[in-house]
Amino acid sequence: MSLLERLNNDMKQAMKNKEKDKLVVIRMIKAAIQNESIKLGRDLSEEDELSVLSREVKQRKDSLHEFEKAGREDLVDKIRAELKHVEIYMPEQLSEEELAEIVKQAIADTGASSKKEMGKVMAALMPKVKGKADGSLVNKLVQQHLS
Repeated sequence: MSLLERLNNDMKQAMKNKEKDKLVVIRMIKAAIQNESIKLGRDLSEEDELSVLSREVKQRKDSLHEFEKAGREDLVDKIRAELKHVEIYMPEQLSEEELAEIVKQAIADTGASSKKEMGKVMAALMPKVKGKADGSLVNKLVQQHLS
């Protein structure tokens, strides 16, 4: 089942169950996917859909961080709830240990030995972990292993 089909089914179910918050988030995700499809002028591949979902998660995490800094607990709760609904559609995230192994392998594959070669490692690594790991965590682990 494609992501759009899954979103449509979940949207119908949310309407039946009168889950307003979930419905709003599903509609936002669906709109983001459809906008990306229009922008690219073609149907989205799974990888493209994953990019859109990752962007939605990142936006919410950034908002959450800003609202926490500003002490806006009302908005923090709302964004956390939205984030839970969006993460349902994301692939299972890699654990830090699994990610560390992939980072070590990428460093070995690229032959990188210093932080100057971090770009090479990140370029090889990101396609493998796209959507399965947070980019900032990947960056941190690569820096740790290259130092």
